[in-house]
Amino acid sequence: MSTNRRYGRKADTALRMWVKLARAFATLNRLSAANIRSFGVTPSQFAILEALGHLGPMSLGELSRKMLISCGNTTVIVDNLEREGLLERIAHAEDRRVTVARLTPKGRKLFLEIFPKHASAMAEFGSVIPELDQERLGALLRKLGRALEERYS
Repeated sequence: MSTNRRYGRKADTALRMWVKLARAFATLNRLSAANIRSFGVTPSQFAILEALGHLGPMSLGELSRKMLISCGNTTVIVDNLEREGLLERIAHAEDRRVTVARLTPKGRKLFLEIFPKHASAMAEFGSVIPELDQERLGALLRKLGRALEERYS
């Protein structure tokens, strides 16, 4: 029995695209996560440090939306980073019901130390294809994501 089933040109093309995208993401994600772990933080901790390092203080809800994870998970990650002295919680200036996270000086120092190294690793991983292809791929992925959001959300 053949494992190469055909579902029609459009479906076959979409399925092949999905498999290639998923495999490429899995490989790049594995490499990125290993690089991040080499700094002594988890990928989730790194994501919060990166968000606060680039965007500044923000509420835990904003962090959850940026990272596409639940508020409960964000709270656990923030708890761990706070315990390590890398960030602190403060009350929102206008709404005391809202908790804002911001990097401590120690957290800022760590971010400034590790993010350039991670950016360099990502540049190395990306260099397996020409820079112009990286730009085209980025534009195509943005187009795909926005079109799917628009149509199905």
